Amino acid sequence: MINQDYFNIFAWIWISVAVITFISLFFITAPYGRHTQEKGWGKLIDNRLGWVLMEIPSFVLILVFSIIGDLSNYALMLSTCWLIHYFNRTFIFPLRLRTKGKKMPLSIVFSAIFFNGINAGMNGYFLAYYETYSDTDFFTPFFYIGISLFIVGAIINNISDHILINLRKPGETGYKIPKGFLYRYISCPNFFGEMTQWTGFAIMAWNLPALTFCVWTIANVFPRAVKHHSWYKEKFADYPKERKAVIPFIR
Repeated sequence: MINQDYFNIFAWIWISVAVITFISLFFITAPYGRHTQEKGWGKLIDNRLGWVLMEIPSFVLILVFSIIGDLSNYALMLSTCWLIHYFNRTFIFPLRLRTKGKKMPLSIVFSAIFFNGINAGMNGYFLAYYETYSDTDFFTPFFYIGISLFIVGAIINNISDHILINLRKPGETGYKIPKGFLYRYISCPNFFGEMTQWTGFAIMAWNLPALTFCVWTIANVFPRAVKHHSWYKEKFADYPKERKAVIPFIR
């Protein structure tokens, strides 16, 4: 078993990398979705296959550590929340996409596999070997606040994705302005939901790897939301001026 002090040092280094990534992504446009036309990212593969390959390490690693570790009931609850989310993201969400023929760079897929492998590996390893939860943790403010944010974030994320997916009718291509729900206030409520969800998980788990993943989630999706917002305003002359990018009424 890895010495926990070394494990924690690595986690803080990884958080530092997330902060650097957060700053960098305001200047570099990662070629996801509408930005796939960005040049210089190499060979492309089918975006549905890419989604599965990117997300599957997060599902598999937590599942493996949940099986091999002697997890408390609270730790099992945490791993179950994670697995439910990533079962949807890995196996269900890609099948719902109406993006036949769309591609994503293989370099982005590999970088996401690396990112997800480290984050899921850290969280799974902590739950398998370091956790010291007890059943009394189900009756703390950390659990009530964390699980509430996690569920609300998941609902926001999934409703927002549903609206985006159904903007296109079967066979349609191109982009439209999403409307309704939190799209009244922000351009990327799916990202807002994701940040809310993993903030809730970090509060509920109250450990360093969960905090690390929360920081990485924000570092990845917040700059992307800002880029998406700018893209919408450039693409559509009638784009609602009152909308913010990712946090209602703020940014």
